[in-house]
Amino acid sequence: MKIFPLTLLPNDANINFMKMRWLSIAIAAIIMFVAIGAMATRGFNFALDFTGGNLVEVHLDKAASLDAIRDKLAADGYDSAQVQTYGSGNELLVRLQPREGDDSSAATAHAAQAVMKAVTASGNTGKILRNEFVGPQIGKELALNGLKALIFVVVGFLIYIAFRFEWKFAVAAIITTLHDVIVVAGWFALSGHEFDLTVLAGILSVMGYSINDTIVVFDRVRENFRSMRADPEVILNKSINQTLSRTVITSFVAFLTVVALYIYGGGSLRGMAESQMLGIIIGTVSSIFVACPLLTLGFLKVTKQDLLPKAKDDAALARRP
Repeated sequence: MKIFPLTLLPNDANINFMKMRWLSIAIAAIIMFVAIGAMATRGFNFALDFTGGNLVEVHLDKAASLDAIRDKLAADGYDSAQVQTYGSGNELLVRLQPREGDDSSAATAHAAQAVMKAVTASGNTGKILRNEFVGPQIGKELALNGLKALIFVVVGFLIYIAFRFEWKFAVAAIITTLHDVIVVAGWFALSGHEFDLTVLAGILSVMGYSINDTIVVFDRVRENFRSMRADPEVILNKSINQTLSRTVITSFVAFLTVVALYIYGGGSLRGMAESQMLGIIIGTVSSIFVACPLLTLGFLKVTKQDLLPKAKDDAALARRP
């Protein structure tokens, strides 16, 4: 029973997405190459997680405004300070990139002074529990682990979709997902926004969201290939239209959740929320305008022979037009 039926678009919508496939793929390719160019020429504004710096742990007598502390640290020369609470809320974890010209010992001393100055400016008192310098080698290891995680996810998706559907679908899904990841990463290179581990986590979650949305469309494609007597382009177009309402509603609800995280999650989570917001938009658009159109091109062009079980349905396949 449907208590609250919500349909933005009817299931019998008949938008001709396949007619726009060359334009949509061309636009997607241009955006992706712009993102690649931004990453190649501008690079990323890596945060302390990847570049190294000071990690300062502070206990306060009473809770303090994190934004106010960040502003005070920025005024003291630490523009990219990461400040977050943990435990009871009176304990802060502050990450600071060393100021230019500071070695490890000087950076540690200056970081302690700057943090104490920032937290006590409003009459609060604090005590430093830990002050450590994280070398750039640790940052390199984190970057390498992030790359390994990315490769692991891509290979896992490829294997899963190849078993679930067929290798052409797997290749199309991976191309679409990589397109989404490259565009999101390219945005951070183009905008110069800080790239830290939370952004990397957001990009990995974008991959999961994108592949899930694409699989929903592909699942309907497989069902329609087995039940409809029509050309592949007609079937692909019909499948997109049938899942369009579900795709838009799911994306809208997910986007609202991430917007709330962006607004109320604080500065430490803003990068992750930003990557997820952009990823949801790009992932939704690509699942409609890129994933299925790829299945009409070149070696990825799909036929009903690719979707029907070869040995089991030979007789049924022979009877189909």
